[in-house]
Amino acid sequence: MTRDEHTEITHTVTFDLVSEHSVPVDVELRYDTRDPFAVYALFEPEGARAVQWILSRDLLADGLIVRTGEGDVRMWPSPDEEELVLIEFVTPKGQARFEALAQDIADFLDSTYEVVLPGDEENWFDFDEEIQRMIAAG
Repeated sequence: MTRDEHTEITHTVTFDLVSEHSVPVDVELRYDTRDPFAVYALFEPEGARAVQWILSRDLLADGLIVRTGEGDVRMWPSPDEEELVLIEFVTPKGQARFEALAQDIADFLDSTYEVVLPGDEENWFDFDEEIQRMIAAG
């Protein structure tokens, strides 16, 4: 596969909102070789407006084994249940913490590594083209 040939991978996984009563939320994880450093997470809670977060693919991988992330997104293995990871999203309006099966995220990441190996992302991303696009957009 070359830089001109692109692949998009999507997996739907369930994240459980950690609160008094666990609330399952379907999350569509999407990876596109046009943006090889990122994973798009589309949250579609029942009866609520959909929200999309852009996550670092490295953050998802690292968060399976160690506490990682600064700022808006943090992830770490659950200290109580080894098959779970915790993912926390922080905004000026509040925060939300979710639990997810580590294996679901690992399976998704494995499928992305089949098309772009870790460390090869720069071979898929044209920095000059991206800079020109941002300049043109103002």
